Order: sequence, then C-alpha cells, then structure tokens
Amino acid sequence: METRDMKLVVVGAAGRMGQTLIRIIHAMPGAVLHAAVEREGSPFIGKDAGEIAGLGKTGVIIGDQPLEAFLHADGVVDFTSPAASVTFAGLAAQARIVHVIGTTGCSVEDEEKFKAAGRHGRIIKSGNMSLGVNLLSVLVEQAAAALSGRDWDIEVLEMHHKHKVDAPSGTALLLGEAAARGRRIGLADHSVRVRDGHTGAREAGTIGFATLRGGSVIGEHSVLFAGEGETVTLSHSATDRSIFARGAITAALWGMDKKPGYYSMLDVLGLSKS
Repeated sequence: METRDMKLVVVGAAGRMGQTLIRIIHAMPGAVLHAAVEREGSPFIGKDAGEIAGLGKTGVIIGDQPLEAFLHADGVVDFTSPAASVTFAGLAAQARIVHVIGTTGCSVEDEEKFKAAGRHGRIIKSGNMSLGVNLLSVLVEQAAAALSGRDWDIEVLEMHHKHKVDAPSGTALLLGEAAARGRRIGLADHSVRVRDGHTGAREAGTIGFATLRGGSVIGEHSVLFAGEGETVTLSHSATDRSIFARGAITAALWGMDKKPGYYSMLDVLGLSKS
C-alpha cells in the first residue's frame, strides 16, 4: 500500500520553535509542511515560511486563519501559549486531525480542555518532547519508588534561558509528577515551589523545585534524591532546540493512524504503563 507524506501545519511559525519545526519537517521523511500560521497582525503574515526559517522559498505562505489551514491538513504542531493552544485544540478536534502540543505553563483548566478535545481529535501533549527527558521521567519514577523512605528527599532543579516566561518549567513539572507517581502521592499537595526567609526545617515527603534563569541555556534538568550520607542525581542536558522539534514531528507521525484520544510522549515511545 502506497503511503503519503503527513501534511503538517506549524502554528507560531515565525518564532524560534516555529522556525526549528519548519526546518525539521523539511528534513524528516514522511512529513511535509502544509501550512504555517501566525497570530493576526503579525508582521510575518504573507511571507514565505521557508525563507523565515532560513530554507529559501518553499511556496508555503504564512497566514492567520488556523481553521482554514487545519481543514486540509493531517496534523498541527504547536509550541505557542496556553490560551492559543486551547483554541488550536478545539479547532484541531473540529478538523479531526492530530494536535501535538509542546506548550508549557498550562493550567489545570487548560489540561481539562485538551482532554475534552481528545474526544474527537488526537491530542498528544508533553511538557517535553525529547526522547531523553521522557526516558528520564521513567527512571525518576522508578527511583522515587525504590527510595521511598522518609530519609530520602527529592529536589528538582532546572535552568533555562532568560527569555523563558513560565516557572517551574514544563519539564520540571513532568519530572516532579513522575517522582510523585513513584511515591504514590499527589504533586499538588506535596510540592514546594518557593523558599525564602526563615522557612524552618524541610518537611519530609515533599518534592522541592528550584528554578534558575539566565543566558541562552536551552534546558538543564536534574532530580536529586538526597539521603543520609549520599545523593543520587538523575539529569538531562539539552544542547540543541531541534531535539524537541524532532520529538514533536515523531509524535505527529505516530498519531496519524491512532484513534481519538489524549496521549503523551510516553505513549509515543511505548513507555506508558496504560
């Protein structure tokens, strides 16, 4: 049976991740850039998406009508903002296409809307699209379960570039959730996000987060399991933004023949327990 390339739409096409996605789609077998979308009023409307991404002319002109772009596509790849991603999820479900979401900083209410969109569309969402980070999350869950005594404290440390607007990062929260699953606790009730002033002793059983921002750091994440007289550290370093783009396109290709649903990168990589 002859297969065809998956027609993908990139939203936020002129941003750093949007440009990276366009370059990766151009290079990856099985995928083709179908359309590129920017917000209304963007100075990039009407420009060639390939030229913006440094590829030269591709004939794909950046527009501002997402539904029109989605209706004749197979999937959309989205690293935009929480509000925009919620809108795109509804439109992608309406068009019955794959929606890969790499957007971070989403609220619990946003997540519920993504899950609702998964009743008709194929939503694939992760706080981090890289293979390494998702493997790390599995290892963190296993370590948290094995080192479950009260003498083992868990701290999640992350650093990103100075332009990142949400904290902790989506990846840090993904790793914190993995640790909470290993401990069989809820992260929301056991996380410590801020320490300042006279905090008192560290509360046993909590999962702490520390956030660093500066320079052009793409992403550094470590999970520390601190015991009496020893510390175990699991970490991941991202040195190239394209790892997230490759993961997202891989997820889109995976989702092309799947039933409607709400999926994660663990499903894509065959690491999900469900």
